[in-house]
Amino acid sequence: MPDQGTPVVFIHGLWLHSTSWQPWIDHFEAAGYSAVAPGWPHEPDTVEGAREHPEAVADTTIDQATEHFASIIAGLDEAPVIIGHSFGGLITEKLLGQGIGRAGVAIDPAQIKGVLPLPLAQLRSGLPALGNPANLHRAVTLSEKQFRFGFGNALTEQESADIYRRWVVPAPARPLFQVAAANFVLHSQAQVDTHRADRGPLLLISGTADHTVPDVVTRSMLKQYRDSTAVTEFKQFEGRGHSLTVDSGWLDVADTVLDWLHTHGI
Repeated sequence: MPDQGTPVVFIHGLWLHSTSWQPWIDHFEAAGYSAVAPGWPHEPDTVEGAREHPEAVADTTIDQATEHFASIIAGLDEAPVIIGHSFGGLITEKLLGQGIGRAGVAIDPAQIKGVLPLPLAQLRSGLPALGNPANLHRAVTLSEKQFRFGFGNALTEQESADIYRRWVVPAPARPLFQVAAANFVLHSQAQVDTHRADRGPLLLISGTADHTVPDVVTRSMLKQYRDSTAVTEFKQFEGRGHSLTVDSGWLDVADTVLDWLHTHGI
């Protein structure tokens, strides 16, 4: 990472490769930050490599991924801003709750323990992994049709297909099983310290048309922070789906995040 500006660590979620953050990296570095987007544990460096070797990420747990990113952050010269999408958003919340990071942005974050709403669209989005218990220790690949429903439902069919071909990779199913069982497990890995008062500011972002993490889920997540005195804020993007970090409207989301960071002097 170049020795310049406040560091930013981008964390992707399931089914998108780390290189999907490249436009954000370029944009944040142009704004004076120093940005990096590491992959999940054992994730191949390229989309092609990830597609050829799904076994590399199979069986990865939430805690393993969180510890992986915590180790990367520990090697930085100063505490970074952490920005995560989907399961990357959940990991962002976990890290911030552990006192790691200067600030956090969780975009369409995966459901944390304590969040109760489970809309039908979200259930359908998770079926490619959760529909077969044998997937627990496997990496699962979405079909183009499944990606269209879970990510690209607010896009044209062509744009959804283009994103699918460019960045979609197999993903470990185990984190989805962990989230699905979170409210029934005493020490769930989807647990986040939402009460911590001495953490950095957190911004939760939702798309109102999201099928994978519906807006009602993110709003319910916001309520989990009601007993914390730390800054926790919420932003909705009207009519946007789960693809909002990688589709043609990504710049609106990125600029909103930059504005929020500047508002908090970061």
